Amino acid sequence: MVEAQHPLVATPCAGIEVQLPFGTHRICAVAAASTAAEMRKLVRQAMRFSRTIELRLDWLANDAQRQKFMAWLARSGVRANFIATFRHRAAGGRYTGDIAGQLIVLKQAVERGCSWCDVEMETASRFRAKVLRALLGPVKLIISFHDFRRTPRKLTRLVRHLESWGADAVKVSAQAKNLSDALRVLSLVGRKRNRIVVPMGDAALPLRILALRQGSALAYAPIGPATAPGQVPLEALRNSYRADRISRRTRVYGVIGDPIGHSLSPLLHNTGFQARRLDAVYLPFRVKDLSDFLESLAAIGIAGFSVTIPHKHAILRHLDDCDPLAIEIGAVNTVVVRGGGKLYGYNTDFVGVLRALERRMPLAGSRVLLFGAGGAARAVAFALARGGSLVSVCARRPAQARALARRIGGEAIARRHLRSEFFDAVINATPVGMFPHSDISPLAPAELNCRMVMDLIYRPVKTRLLRLAERRGIATISGVEMFLAQGTAQWEIWTGLRAPQAAIRRAVLAVLRQEERAGLHAQVRR
Repeated sequence: MVEAQHPLVATPCAGIEVQLPFGTHRICAVAAASTAAEMRKLVRQAMRFSRTIELRLDWLANDAQRQKFMAWLARSGVRANFIATFRHRAAGGRYTGDIAGQLIVLKQAVERGCSWCDVEMETASRFRAKVLRALLGPVKLIISFHDFRRTPRKLTRLVRHLESWGADAVKVSAQAKNLSDALRVLSLVGRKRNRIVVPMGDAALPLRILALRQGSALAYAPIGPATAPGQVPLEALRNSYRADRISRRTRVYGVIGDPIGHSLSPLLHNTGFQARRLDAVYLPFRVKDLSDFLESLAAIGIAGFSVTIPHKHAILRHLDDCDPLAIEIGAVNTVVVRGGGKLYGYNTDFVGVLRALERRMPLAGSRVLLFGAGGAARAVAFALARGGSLVSVCARRPAQARALARRIGGEAIARRHLRSEFFDAVINATPVGMFPHSDISPLAPAELNCRMVMDLIYRPVKTRLLRLAERRGIATISGVEMFLAQGTAQWEIWTGLRAPQAAIRRAVLAVLRQEERAGLHAQVRR
């Protein structure tokens, strides 16, 4: 648990006049490439989003490429807060030489227009800031600490040690195995505006986005390849999450699950917030330990969250109250955080599947095969049963299939019987075939004896299962339809407003079509 005196929802410097070390451009674009030409390209792209740019000179392939790039930098006339970084391998960089060679390159960077240098603790420990400035020239210094294995225990002592060397700013970047670790890193900011805090790793990704709200002097985002675990791409950090606009008044929502990287829920909800001009943000939380997330709710200030695999059933025992339909289904995908931190659960998957199916087929009297018996499958099963369908449940665990079938008055069916049975519709409610394992189908072509196939997976839009169905002349429904319907229902529960469905649909489909085109191009190249 994080100490109570360091809640993330606080604004440590509220009401205090402070000088921001990097001005208003607190999202730092990270440019890292092996050639001077590619670095120039990245700098130009970065300038569209921020005037603070870290130049990872250690990524350039050799000294010739570094000299070529820095010569361009000197004559380019580009005005920005350039941070020169020439990091040694021990601190997460690519440089393998000695300290003398490192300082020579940094000095050259200063002479060619860099106003800041990031010097890792391992190098800075040999000097004081006064000596480093004498060696490097007229430059502002960041002294940085990196731990790519864990979050150190004595962080406060560490940051004070870094500050004792007299730098203009200090940076602490540490791997966080969970949200509790990430919150400890963010708590270092306090009332200081020259501290940069960076929780690393997938578990810490949402708190990277919230770092500026906490008061970190910078938040780093790559314009090209990632240079550290858990980084959010620059365009997403700036435009999708609007990290530099998040304040203590911003309402925070999110999605919890594992895996979570495939989710387009942040795109859906943030598009809705921006279309309705709401001061809110929706973040992806990769949650392995549900207790760790729930214990961090108050510190982060979360107003509501979506729940996906594998927590839809487990979340029930942590709720203070729940919608009767969600209790009957036995799975929750939407939680509202009410006063006093009370949790109230809903299930909008039910609404999503009804809207998606009713447009394409009559449910009453239809025989439907439901493949899967997990949290999403339960919502589908109840929706079908309420709509008057005769539901057959098939799952990898037969006991689970029988239990679900009993709850809805349906039947459990063994996998070996699917080749000889006929259904009006077959619905896949398993994650088999989900990106990035898109070349797998949960069912074989001979098992698709039906008029229609629906896959709850929406990424990719056309899964291998749907492609197999089309080859057999079977009508298909993409999981995009259910995804949009359940997501907009969540959005409306949280905001009390009508969702901007047209804007949300355009944004989601645009990304999915772009991914499909990229996949086709990759296939052509292969």
